[in-house]
This record gives sequence, structure tokens and C-alpha cells, in this order.
Amino acid sequence: MINSDPKTGQVTFVCTVAPKAKKVFLVGDFNDWDATARKMVKVKDGSFRAKMDLAPGRYEYKFVVDGEWIGDPDSDHQVCNPFGSCNSVVIVGGDACGCACGGCGCD
Repeated sequence: MINSDPKTGQVTFVCTVAPKAKKVFLVGDFNDWDATARKMVKVKDGSFRAKMDLAPGRYEYKFVVDGEWIGDPDSDHQVCNPFGSCNSVVIVGGDACGCACGGCGCD
């Protein structure tokens, strides 16, 4: 799940798939898919959250839950990756995918 402020570019990523997880990290093309760069914080409802300031654009991401790479089931957009699974997609700043919804999977 994602909450974003289109005016500031601040995006809150929310991982709800693993309330019993010990560690959850946010990975994506915005941090070179570094599985330890962005640790998410567990909140009272059991979800994990991370805020990021992102420039307008299209970003692919996943969650790393106790070492397992998981797509965001609450994401509206998914694209296949070369590893046989799908990445979740967030678009910051409205129509930032630049494809007129004809090939990136955002339609």
C-alpha cells in the first residue's frame, strides 16, 4: 500500500503482508535494490512503514520480509521482472510513467 503527497513527492510505503515479521526492508530502483538500505518501521497496527521523498517518475519496488523478496499485494500496478516474479510500481506526480499507459503495466 502506498500513500503519497503529489505536491511534495513524499511517499509512504506500507507493508501489511507480514505482521509477525522481525525485519522488513523497502527495496527498489530508487535505492539500487539494496536489501539493507531502507529498513521499515513496525507500527501499532502490525504493518511496517517507510517514508521517502521521490522525484516525479515511475519506480519499481518490493519488500524484503525476513530475507524473502515480496511484491506489494496492495499495489495497483505490477510489472514482470527478469527473475520470474513481479515488481510493484508506484507513480509519483500523476502521469509520470511517460508511456500514455501503453506498455509499462500502469493501465
